[in-house]
Amino acid sequence: MALRSENVVVMGAAEYPPLESFEDMDFHEGLLRGIFAYGFERPSAIQQRAIRPVVDGQDTIGQAQSGTGKTAAFMLGALQRIEYSKCALQALVLAPTRELALQIHQVGAALGHYLNLRSHACIGGTARGEDARKLRTGQHLVVGTPGRVWDLLEKGLLQADCLKLLVLDEADEMLSVGFKDQIHDIFKLIPPDVQVCLFSATMPPEILELTKKFMRDPARILAKRDELTLEGIQQFYVALEKEQWKLDVLWTCTRP
Repeated sequence: MALRSENVVVMGAAEYPPLESFEDMDFHEGLLRGIFAYGFERPSAIQQRAIRPVVDGQDTIGQAQSGTGKTAAFMLGALQRIEYSKCALQALVLAPTRELALQIHQVGAALGHYLNLRSHACIGGTARGEDARKLRTGQHLVVGTPGRVWDLLEKGLLQADCLKLLVLDEADEMLSVGFKDQIHDIFKLIPPDVQVCLFSATMPPEILELTKKFMRDPARILAKRDELTLEGIQQFYVALEKEQWKLDVLWTCTRP
């Protein structure tokens, strides 16, 4: 069965009608405070439909165009699922780049500010010793890149015994040839009953077919094909020799 609205098609999740306010989602009081402190007023279309399946522990595939609130959708679901009295890893979010992982981590930390959330970003290009030190103190949420997360899991520095939820952001890229082997290796090191959620702006048919191998009857919140392009957006890039130049160059390019 499929439910249709202005910009999403919901498949396999007919029991989850859209919830048009955050107050209707039965969030922890501290999480609601974090939502409104972050500046959110009402949930976007993807948030209205995707948050509840995540909270309920159902495998979920969420697709919507860039800038529509996918990160907050899966992060709010994850933060609601965490038991904060238990100082152990319960939610793991993987992203394809360091920059995106840090951005997701910052969103999670802000939304979870009133929940006593313990979270850490595990990304390449940083000291493994610092990751090990932070992980030893106990973290509820880890956001990271596949290579670093696999390395920490394989070495036993990241303990996944209590893991409830695994989220793959930019799932189309994460399940492509470049990352697929790493994701497979990570799946072998986490509990087999972990809830899996995929979020992306695009979900090619071959990726949806692949999900049948590791997801259990997922709720599928899929944008209609003609909604995936942001009209009027131009993209440019500037080739730099050193990564640390990025912010200065961006500032120069955006000055009036």
